[in-house]
Amino acid sequence: MSGKPKRKGVELDNDDDIVIESPFVDPNDPMAAFLPKSFGKQAVAKSAVQHDKLKRTDISSAPPTAPSKVFPGAGNTRSTGDDDSDRDGGDSDDDDGSDDDDEFPTSHEVLIKDHEKAVTSVSLDPSGMRMVTASHDSNIKLYDFTGMASNHLHSFKTIEPREGHLVHKAEFSNSGENILVIPSCAQAKVFDRDGYEVVEFVKGDQYLRDMNNTKGHVSEVLGGTWHPTDKNLMVTCSSDSTVRIWDVNQKRQQKEVIVVKSRTAKGGRTRVMCVKWDDPTQGGKKLLGAGSQDGSLTLWGGDGPFNRPMATVEDAHEKELGVCSVAFSKDGNLMVSRGLDGTVKSWDTRKFKKPIMTRNDLPTASQNTTISFSPDSSSVLTSDSAGNLHILSPATLRPDLTLAITPSIPVISTLWHPRLNQIFTTSSDATVKILYSPKTSSRGAITILSNALKKRHFDDDPSLTTDIATGMNADAIYLPNAVLPSKTKSLAQASQLANAYKPFKPHTTPFGKSTPDEEHIKKNVALSGMRDEDPREALLKYADKAKNDPMFTGAWKETQPVTIYNNDREEEEEEEEDRTKRLKRF
Repeated sequence: MSGKPKRKGVELDNDDDIVIESPFVDPNDPMAAFLPKSFGKQAVAKSAVQHDKLKRTDISSAPPTAPSKVFPGAGNTRSTGDDDSDRDGGDSDDDDGSDDDDEFPTSHEVLIKDHEKAVTSVSLDPSGMRMVTASHDSNIKLYDFTGMASNHLHSFKTIEPREGHLVHKAEFSNSGENILVIPSCAQAKVFDRDGYEVVEFVKGDQYLRDMNNTKGHVSEVLGGTWHPTDKNLMVTCSSDSTVRIWDVNQKRQQKEVIVVKSRTAKGGRTRVMCVKWDDPTQGGKKLLGAGSQDGSLTLWGGDGPFNRPMATVEDAHEKELGVCSVAFSKDGNLMVSRGLDGTVKSWDTRKFKKPIMTRNDLPTASQNTTISFSPDSSSVLTSDSAGNLHILSPATLRPDLTLAITPSIPVISTLWHPRLNQIFTTSSDATVKILYSPKTSSRGAITILSNALKKRHFDDDPSLTTDIATGMNADAIYLPNAVLPSKTKSLAQASQLANAYKPFKPHTTPFGKSTPDEEHIKKNVALSGMRDEDPREALLKYADKAKNDPMFTGAWKETQPVTIYNNDREEEEEEEEDRTKRLKRF
């Protein structure tokens, strides 16, 4: 048998090319436009042009201050960052940059600016398809990555939980069904994933001194989070010196109330600024931790009882500035705290007395500044007021990576989503940035860039729409379907568009040609026609009859005095007219 290839029993020479037959159609034939060019599913070419445009130019930058100062807490001995070169490998070359790209998803970024003021928090559901942000503009915004595109980075819903109140936090539950919203008032709220309000918790009696007897917070709620396993439970902390555990199905009263007593604050009360639950599903110890404005840290057992804390550190951070965020590691043995005094401290929950390590060169001014662990607890994420994102080593608190997110503009909240492998940051300039890597990240920003570009909608043109938030003139009349002639090419086109939206006029029925009810009233109801008659004309109609035949005044007709009118004014007017006529003659 020869080595020539065969196709359907026909021998082909090696020099012959295989020709795929295609239907012959004249190019001028109108049918040519409807015939496919090729068969099978057409894969959309995912060019790297978009990723190249979004690539960060400064993958890694040095910390804003000279070498970072880290203080071991046990011996209180100072160790500077002089050995950073040894830890990084001394004579490291450009290969370190590629290693950072693979380890941390920070090579590219997507910028979202949909708020008007500082964005205080960002949260995603477990699937990583929906995102919620809270801001000082009193709004929370819901995003769906499947409905977004690179030219349409906008939310699908905007909610104002409490009019005129800024929002501290908005967080998805672990099931992704509900969102806990913390406005700057005494009542926290819960919304579902579509933005509809589920429950608003009750406000306590502010005239009661004992906080154990109040059914809710009596002053501003500062923080809160969901229970890691129970989708119906959440915890909130407030400036009334209490931590309260709530059930979504019970809004009239909290399930548990924990009164935080301060030894240094006046009256034994302090502002509880942050609270966090340890996750037992990851191997944690079921702990509940809270940080207060008096600089103290408190730990309770996650399942109670809560009448007495397990451990307390009074001077964990500087007094009057307080602790703005706490986080637990995956195994629950390590806790990190972030203070407004510019320090980050790591704690051993088994020996909760002194910090293991302390870093004091991370200034911040926002009480919503967060600190969190990476999904595998191998890194710690936090930010500073210089606009940098710091990825620290949890063992030494030395920087593994420092990124300039928004230079000279404070970065507030940070989040590393485990499923997307993307880092989300919020800043005081109302921006949200998604850091990702095309190699290691999935969904999220990748979904946004892979979606087809959105066509420009009529509502996207601000000259053709009205912003209700800015207010409307009370004297103006707004027609939803009206088309202004100045916005169209001609008056004829405007009239044509207006007629297209003109409501349909119903056909005239036999009953619509007349008013049978009105005719029935005129025929059968006496004096019904008087309603359509002028009252003055109705009275004057009987004037002559009353004069000729006085029915009621005939008794005193003979004794009725003659009416005499005073005509002095008329005589004066006549004399005045004669005087003016004489003057005109001369």
